[in-house]
Amino acid sequence: MSVDLKELVSFTNTLLNSQRIKDYCPNGLQVEGQKVVRSIVGGVTASQALIDRAIALGANAILVHHGYFWKGEDEAITGIKKRRLKSLLENDISLLAYHLPLDIHAELGNNVQLAEKLNITVTGSLEPMSSTGIGLVGELLAPMPADEFRQHISIVLGRECLHIGDESGEIRRLAWCTGAAQSMISQAVDLGVDAYISGEISEPTVHVARETGIHYFSAGHHATERYGVQALGSRLAEQFDLEFNFVDIDNPV
Repeated sequence: MSVDLKELVSFTNTLLNSQRIKDYCPNGLQVEGQKVVRSIVGGVTASQALIDRAIALGANAILVHHGYFWKGEDEAITGIKKRRLKSLLENDISLLAYHLPLDIHAELGNNVQLAEKLNITVTGSLEPMSSTGIGLVGELLAPMPADEFRQHISIVLGRECLHIGDESGEIRRLAWCTGAAQSMISQAVDLGVDAYISGEISEPTVHVARETGIHYFSAGHHATERYGVQALGSRLAEQFDLEFNFVDIDNPV
């Protein structure tokens, strides 16, 4: 089956409420391709490798979490940006990108999807005073030793998780935010949870964890943000009877 590109974009924008979320990049249709979409390739980032796979698979559109045109970047269309855009335009492939809207969504978002993968029950928001808070707070079904929980994350995500803290410590209540959200560890500390999970780690994060006693788990930016695109792509495939293929371009970070 197929769907008009405008209808696909309108449905997705409404589903994710993207027009009402302030972000660092444009959300929705970033590059316009064919007017009719039959096949979508999904991925975390609109890298050249993902574009090449989409071309090989004959896709009409690419759906990603990390697209283009970020606030503060060089606006010139040169180098990598030129090659990527040229590949999309020459092959008439649309690029749809959803950043914060795909982190936040209560059903399809990266954070709620990660909780589902790790068997964490969501109980609230990491930013309870914000209507568009990104991170979440929740509980494990039963307390788990910290090192056992680290191993659990590593197995589920297929990537070695880094843990800062006492290996024998117990984890029950925790907060998390996917991607480059290591600085939000302070909010987690204020909420009094046992642990905080993010994708990336930075040098100051280690000291915050050590000095406050909170357990910190760095599970990988790419690894923690694979599942929102997969959930959204599957929803679009079901809604419009389209072909959807998620392509996991390996990234160690």
